[in-house]
Amino acid sequence: MHMNRSQGRAGFTLIELMIVIAIIAIIAATAIPRLMSARLAANEAAAISTLRSVATAQSQLQSSDAIDTDGDGAGEYGYFAELAGAVPLRVTAGGAPAAGAVGRDELFPSILSTNFSNVTGSRVLRQGYYFQMWLPSTGVAPVGGLAEDATGGKLAAPFPNSNNGEIMWCCYAWPANYHKTGNRAFFVSYEGELLQCQNRSATPMDGILVTPNFGEAFTNPADMSSLPRIGPPGGALNTIWTPVQI
Repeated sequence: MHMNRSQGRAGFTLIELMIVIAIIAIIAATAIPRLMSARLAANEAAAISTLRSVATAQSQLQSSDAIDTDGDGAGEYGYFAELAGAVPLRVTAGGAPAAGAVGRDELFPSILSTNFSNVTGSRVLRQGYYFQMWLPSTGVAPVGGLAEDATGGKLAAPFPNSNNGEIMWCCYAWPANYHKTGNRAFFVSYEGELLQCQNRSATPMDGILVTPNFGEAFTNPADMSSLPRIGPPGGALNTIWTPVQI
């Protein structure tokens, strides 16, 4: 039986295979950047939403008087692991701050998700962003910042200042992997306004390689009681902060 060439042909020729590969490469070159851009945008939006939730949680904690380390009846702000109910809240001992007791002084019900109990190096990692909380370390200006313990909360001295702890706190969020999980950095404080930094300096905030100190977004980087810095560059990283636009 005679079989013509078209009937006996199987598979692609080399030229056809190269054309297919080229088409796939073109599609990938177009689609992958779009997917990456969408992922970065989603992570940044999640970071903004998280900081809003943190601000709400801090307000709820302070108004509940759950932390009152000087016993004056005025509530204080908390750290991530405290807000998540993972470690004991700070208590008062003779009118001075002290560590709470395990199994007795944890916040219940917790205000933040238990995901915020996973504190490593004083930071929480969520959806491609690191988050870090700072509370005031001193009672007079310049007011320094004090991070929570490496594994969360504050179980030993030094403790945040009781009086300024009733009115001050700040929190930063920055990419865990710059250009891969996010670009912008974000900041919120007791002032309530959510700020953003395009994070395009020569040393952008990036994971644990380059991290913001407590005062990076304040007009005086050594004083948490100063106003947030909007507009002019400053801070140790020479950052520029502007309000987040919705």
